[in-house]
This record gives sequence, C-alpha cells and structure tokens, in this order.
Amino acid sequence: MGTLDKPLWEPRSPEETRDLYRDWAETYDEDVQGAGYATPSRLAKALAGIVPDLTVPVLDFGCGTGLSGMALAAEGFTQVDGTDITPEMLQRAEATGAYRKTWIAKPGDAPPEGYDVISAIGVVSLGAAPANTLHVLLAALEPGGLLGFSYNDATLADDSYMKALEIAQSRAELIHEDYGDHLPGKDMKSSIYILRKS
Repeated sequence: MGTLDKPLWEPRSPEETRDLYRDWAETYDEDVQGAGYATPSRLAKALAGIVPDLTVPVLDFGCGTGLSGMALAAEGFTQVDGTDITPEMLQRAEATGAYRKTWIAKPGDAPPEGYDVISAIGVVSLGAAPANTLHVLLAALEPGGLLGFSYNDATLADDSYMKALEIAQSRAELIHEDYGDHLPGKDMKSSIYILRKS
C-alpha cells in the first residue's frame, strides 16, 4: 500500500507530519505525479496571471520536493526561494534547480518578511500545516502582497480551515478562487485561492 492510500488528511502533530514526509520523500514525486497532481501548476498559472513582474522574489512555503517551485519556474518566475520542515524533502527540492535559495524551517516558524508573493501549495491543509498558518503567512506580507494557497477536498470540509479563510478575508481581498483537479487519480479536487493583503 502506497502512502497516498493511507489516511493522509487527518489531524497530526508537527512532529508526526515531519516524520510522515521524511519517510515519504523518496517516492513522493512518483506517487503524487502518478495520481496526476495538478494543484501546483494550477496555482502557479493563476499567480503568473496576476503578478505583473515575474522577477519579483517568491517564497515557496512548504516547498516539499520542489514540485511547486518547478511549477512556478515553468510559469516564468525567476527568483523562487523554498523552505520546508523536512530535510529529506528539501534536499530533493534543491536538486531541481528551481530555487534561488532554500532553508529548513521549524514547525510554526513565521516566514521572513520582505516577500511580495508567498505561495503555499498543498501546505495549509488537514494533516499538514494547521489552519492558523494562513494568518502567519498573511502577517509576513506587506500591504498589497499576494498569498497563493490551496485547500483540498478534505480541508474544504473542515470548519477550522474555512473559518481561517473567512477571518483572513477581513485583512485581505480574495482576488482569485478556482475549484478543480488536485489528485484526479484519487478522485480528489482542490480550491486554489489568491489573497491580496489590505
């Protein structure tokens, strides 16, 4: 049984999350790409259609093995930085060549300030980063900054994540929302969102 066949989308501690992705690092790309992982390209394309200057530094928060950074690079972003809590995943991200720089974060760390665009593709979700991560990411942006993120079906059904999104919209304008394929091979979809901080 592969990792995608296990109950991934359920609450767990940051330590359990890091362990899960550490153990999954070697086969992660094969597993999710084999299921048609579509969210990174969907969100990267949406961001590229809104960001006027693709040379602006972008933080790929929770970059994992780098699939999200490669999607951003494919859409023309030239300065992508990546951070993740799992060294084994980050090592693979570094090897993609999609990143200007990468670093290991501790669970709960706020991203550094100074980015006009932050992407968190498949990160703020049930079984990964908690709902309040949305507020942490928004707080790191200057007014006018953009936050792109996604909620998969399991996360969309969780009241705490939907409440976090509702609260976030008191401090940011929802400028893009689209529901579409996430892991079509597992019959799972996701909503992608882009918020502009007020």
